[in-house]
Amino acid sequence: MNTNLLLKLMGTDGVSGSEEPIAKLIQKEIKPFVDKVYKDKMGNLIAVKNGPRPRVMLAAHMDEVGLMVKRIGPGGLVFLAEIGGLEPTSLVGQRVEIAGSKQIVAGIITTKEISNDWIPDDDKALSFRNLFVDTGLGKKELLQKGVSIGSSIVLEQVNDFLGSKKIVYGKALDDRIGCFILIELAKCLKKVSHEIVFVFTVQEEIGLYGSKTSTYALDPDWSIVLDVVNANDRSNDNPTKCLGKGPALTVMDIEMIGNKTINGWLKKAAKQQKIPLQPEVSSGGTTDALSIAFSKSGVPTSMLGVVIRNMHTTVGICHVDDIENTIKLLHALLKEKHTL
Repeated sequence: MNTNLLLKLMGTDGVSGSEEPIAKLIQKEIKPFVDKVYKDKMGNLIAVKNGPRPRVMLAAHMDEVGLMVKRIGPGGLVFLAEIGGLEPTSLVGQRVEIAGSKQIVAGIITTKEISNDWIPDDDKALSFRNLFVDTGLGKKELLQKGVSIGSSIVLEQVNDFLGSKKIVYGKALDDRIGCFILIELAKCLKKVSHEIVFVFTVQEEIGLYGSKTSTYALDPDWSIVLDVVNANDRSNDNPTKCLGKGPALTVMDIEMIGNKTINGWLKKAAKQQKIPLQPEVSSGGTTDALSIAFSKSGVPTSMLGVVIRNMHTTVGICHVDDIENTIKLLHALLKEKHTL
């Protein structure tokens, strides 16, 4: 597996609403392996392997959770608005880069409570209201560098291996894993018996927006969404979503039920390839699968995920085997023509 590409995808910026850098990288990587690639008006990146119907849409969101400048205090403190569902307790001490229009500005996220010998108290939960970025600069200097309300703030993080070459850690695993899987799948699907459309969506983290518009335009016959699933193997006596034990197949999440026929195809292919599957019923969150499924008169849709730890924090953790098995499973499924 090309782990260097995965790390490169993770390290490239692409906060919701500012996906241009990651879109540029994905386009470069996938272009040699598809018949055409283009961006739509919303900013989604769409790559097509030509073929007859059925048209199969494979989707992964390329945006990541992040932050935005909410306001700049008189003394130069930069207050935050969250983009997506970041966990605030993971942010204190985090190094960030603020994308000024004229210059990138480095800073550290902190809180006034820590500066005042604050002791954590469950009754005073940390929230974004308490957080700010200390850049060491005054308000005038920040404005001169092009920092203003609405400037994106990107989390800086080392992306590397943990313990062994099988465990990857870093930022934006959600959902650069899915993007990586689609790129690798495009490479290994040399010939296709039907049309396959790889869609790298924007603004999933703030409302599934990119998948809504792209699905409407593409009108696929059926779809599979590639995303990540939150592990429970460190906090549960009877874990059901574990690193290294195969892709997670979403039976149901809080908003939708995966298509039973597509799930059946995936189960059959997994059995034939001897790939372990982890069925998931989630009581929280949803994915692009929701908006895809409800497009026009409806699109049969399922969600396949890679299990990660520390979802929506500054550092996620995943297992290489799960990524490889997801690629292998989808390759086995898509080599054959499936019609609903």
